[in-house]
Amino acid sequence: MSQFAGRVDAFLDEFFRMYPVSATATGMHEVDGEWPDLSEAGRAARLAFAGRWEAELRAMPDGALSADERIDRDLLLSELAELLFDETDLREGAWDALGYVYLLGSGIFPLLARDFAPLETRLASVAARLEGVPAVLAAARAELGSLPGRPASRLHTEIAIKQLSGIAALAGDAVAQAEAAADRPGVASVTPRLGAAAGVARGAIGEFEAFLRDDLLPRSSGDGRLGADLFARKLRHTFRSGLTADEILAQARVEYEAVRGEMVRIARGIWSEWVPGEPLPTAAGDGSQEAADQRTVSAVTAAIGRAHHAADDLVEYCRESYRGIVDFCRANDLITVPDEPLEVDWTPPFLREFAGAMLDAPGPLDRGQKTFYFVTPPPDDWTAAQVESYLAEENDRQIDLTTIHEGTPGHYLQLVYSNRCPSIVRAVFSSGVFVEGWAVYVTQVMMDVGFHAGDAALRLIHWKFYLRAITNAMIDVGIHAGSMTEAEAMDLMVRGGFQEESEASKKWDRARLTSTQLSTYFVGSMEMWSLEREQRRRAAVASGDPRAAAAVPEPRVVGGFGETPGFVYQEHLESVIAHGSPPIPLLRRILLGE
Repeated sequence: MSQFAGRVDAFLDEFFRMYPVSATATGMHEVDGEWPDLSEAGRAARLAFAGRWEAELRAMPDGALSADERIDRDLLLSELAELLFDETDLREGAWDALGYVYLLGSGIFPLLARDFAPLETRLASVAARLEGVPAVLAAARAELGSLPGRPASRLHTEIAIKQLSGIAALAGDAVAQAEAAADRPGVASVTPRLGAAAGVARGAIGEFEAFLRDDLLPRSSGDGRLGADLFARKLRHTFRSGLTADEILAQARVEYEAVRGEMVRIARGIWSEWVPGEPLPTAAGDGSQEAADQRTVSAVTAAIGRAHHAADDLVEYCRESYRGIVDFCRANDLITVPDEPLEVDWTPPFLREFAGAMLDAPGPLDRGQKTFYFVTPPPDDWTAAQVESYLAEENDRQIDLTTIHEGTPGHYLQLVYSNRCPSIVRAVFSSGVFVEGWAVYVTQVMMDVGFHAGDAALRLIHWKFYLRAITNAMIDVGIHAGSMTEAEAMDLMVRGGFQEESEASKKWDRARLTSTQLSTYFVGSMEMWSLEREQRRRAAVASGDPRAAAAVPEPRVVGGFGETPGFVYQEHLESVIAHGSPPIPLLRRILLGE
């Protein structure tokens, strides 16, 4: 073991003990019964940890490290910089009540869902964490609303109140698992402690809910917007580059116009198939070409949206779709599909406000464990019209695309490769820009190489899906760095992005519940395309083709490069995801030597 590797082990050991829920997610299970110290003393300890390790890592001379070690050192330094920013500037714990719900759920759910240890061992850890819930929530009560000049966000408080019942349900699920396995001696011995701990946790959750409803909510006058300055600083840590909000918005507007133009072209071509018996909209009939194009795309996508399964059948259709996608990847030698298990299931209730579909993958230290592809059902309190709007947005073709994005060759496949990375630093500290960018990018790759090539309706819905990534970035910037209103955001998504009203409404909430995250899809995908373009140019030059780099054309819209001499997709794709999930600037250093 090199000296640097030894220091990495020391860093991770200290980091995981300070962030035990992250340790559980990574697969380091020695602290599965603990919570982070959310007191002021705990925050001081985290700041001291970051400062001490930043000084040590900066003191390491380049000449004493290998190229890979320099990458890992720089990644650790950027993680520490983000940690310091979170603790000193962002201070989400003081105004985001929902973050505590996510913390509790993330600390309990994986212990119940994954068989990384015998059930009795995991239930003992659950019991310990449930016993610690009162201390976590006491610290939350002390912290929320305590930051001068930044009151608690009303939306975050409202959603936290709504979602807390999901945490209480997890406590009940733990007891139910224990009771179902009561014939196992180890489980029987932990069941009384677990039952008592669940009661303690439910009591603390009830008290916290009352605090949120009766105390915090009346003084939750914040709206969750970061403001231009704080958003700009957070962007630097999210993207690990100097990319600005203005640059994101400018690039998004260019892509927005290009993609909408492509959607109009396709919709006009399949109008008679999907809107039979009605004349194609014209400028003369609709008052302007813009109005005619809007009605053309809206009518065709609405007709395609009616081809959907019932709400209760969404999970089963996702499973069927996934099998077909894997068969296509293997038949076309696009990328090697791993054998690690993928389980498609309904989203746990405590996560349902965060996204419509998501992937929950095991950490790099958990070997052979299940990855969950979660599908979110429409809320129980929705009207029939709201449910139909939701299902029209999550139509069969959209589910195919989402399953590529979340499954193979998207998140699931990429994270399996990431977990195999020999650099534990790059496997543990993943970049959301890389992860989300890869999934958006590789969905377009699937279209380019001919997935359901004869289905123009799928291609149209794909561009609508990609347009969602673009509008995500635009509303993220508009809300947090500007003054975008709900009406403006809804108009951009519904009229501009052809989204269903229900989907757009949920995204409006999500955009205010998060910051910078919604930009990672678009920015990450553009960075992935930039990397592919450069690799294609280098391959063309190396091949000896007389056109050299000019053999790679500028696409009319993102992707669609066609054949490039010397460029093999499988080699390229597998090289991109072979190095963990690092920030894109570090990936370019690895692959291009920049």
